[in-house]
Amino acid sequence: MSTASEQHWPGPLSAAVARLCTGLQPQVSEQTAAGFAEVLRRLSAPLQVAVAGRIKSGKSTLVNALIGRRVAPTDVGECTRLVTRFQYGTVDRVEVIFRDGSKQAVPFDADGGIPADLGVDIDEVSHLEAYLTNAVLRDLTVIDTPGLGSLDAASVARTEELLGAGKDADGELDPVSRNAVAGAEAVLYVVTQGVRADDEHALASFTAATASREAGPVNAIAVLNKADTIEASTVDGAGEDVWKAASLLAEKQAELLKPKVADVLPVIGLLAETAESGAFTANDAEALRELAKLDEATRETLLMSADLFTSWECDVPAGTRTRLLERMDLYGIRSALEAIDADPEITAGALRRRLLDSSGLASVLQRLDTVFRARADGIKAAAGLASVTALAHSSGDPGERQRVHDAIEVLLAKPEAHQLRVLEALTLVAAGAVTMPADLAEEVMRVGSSTDAGEQLGLPGRHRKELTDYALERANWWRSFSSFGATPAQSRIAHVVHRAYFLLWQQLRSG
Repeated sequence: MSTASEQHWPGPLSAAVARLCTGLQPQVSEQTAAGFAEVLRRLSAPLQVAVAGRIKSGKSTLVNALIGRRVAPTDVGECTRLVTRFQYGTVDRVEVIFRDGSKQAVPFDADGGIPADLGVDIDEVSHLEAYLTNAVLRDLTVIDTPGLGSLDAASVARTEELLGAGKDADGELDPVSRNAVAGAEAVLYVVTQGVRADDEHALASFTAATASREAGPVNAIAVLNKADTIEASTVDGAGEDVWKAASLLAEKQAELLKPKVADVLPVIGLLAETAESGAFTANDAEALRELAKLDEATRETLLMSADLFTSWECDVPAGTRTRLLERMDLYGIRSALEAIDADPEITAGALRRRLLDSSGLASVLQRLDTVFRARADGIKAAAGLASVTALAHSSGDPGERQRVHDAIEVLLAKPEAHQLRVLEALTLVAAGAVTMPADLAEEVMRVGSSTDAGEQLGLPGRHRKELTDYALERANWWRSFSSFGATPAQSRIAHVVHRAYFLLWQQLRSG
């Protein structure tokens, strides 16, 4: 692999896995080599994040907010039954990918979105590929999935294929999942007020590419969508504050879903979509100004319910109010009116920014950066390595399997690649494959879930000398634990954590 080619990898870990694949291709069967070629393609592609969740959890609305364009269909229709991949392209276009591998281009609708009716036999469709000239998609491919819990068995199957539950009799992902939608290396999981058993199952069965890498704090975030629909009075400690209620509920859900996810963040997807996609217009701002001028009693009556907001008689036309309700819901409308009350001269642009702030999207984007984008190299490398292992295992050739295993061991023995060992250990502990005492499991999570030395050691902001001493102390402790008191499985984890602390100690001492 040439140096010129290596510059396309997300970082040194991905480049190392790419060199491994290239070096192994002449030593394996033609079928396995073709699989390695697919791994190489994915390593050089943008990080692929699947947005998943139950039906009507607001996944597509959130996708539109993330992209900044209302392109994913949100109304129930045939397109919402399909997996859709949104990726960067120099020309906006949508392609229907059929199960036989053929493709057909379809035009966007008049509003610039994916058309509700594709004009094809939906049962023959594998998935959709949408290419957009959108800067967000340069380093992030967003995959919109059908909802789990749908009455449409085919839609559920498509999502389960992507999440790793759709496997054939041999335990490998089926060709549609492998070639069309597999390759999601991270998951943004959307929940509403109640976490259900199938939510936890979906996260537990999440896989990347063809390998059984479960969701964990390195590659999974959850969002509590429709935060504005929470009744604040039902959440202890929230008082009348809806957003505080959402934050408290998100914390409780995080405890239920961890260690499958790094965090659970509240968000109002509809408000975020409206503010980010250009759907909020100067006319909307003017309509809100007219509502703000109404007497207090009329305003409060309108804001009591959606029905009253659109049906109660007032000077603002019912059609205008219906449009506002569809784009902002009552919480967003109330937030906008409060902003106008505080500053009657507020501009439409400033009002849009206020709505965006109220949506909670900024926190979600920040976590996407810290959990996904900043770790894209490690996430992609770990997914690629897991895929290489799975491909070799499925080949049925013991010699081939051994050659691949030996090459991986050589790679992982290098200090610069040790982070892959740490990610593997973290995933095993997060998935419950290796049981650890709660305090030690938490320490494994901490060491593997951050690149900041202070955070890894649980001593953020401390002086370098204190961090250096503590890293050596923990390195020695984990080495002792690996030899005395640990089970064989725990001992393997302990060796990895020991070396992680030792390398961190060396780094701090030399820095």
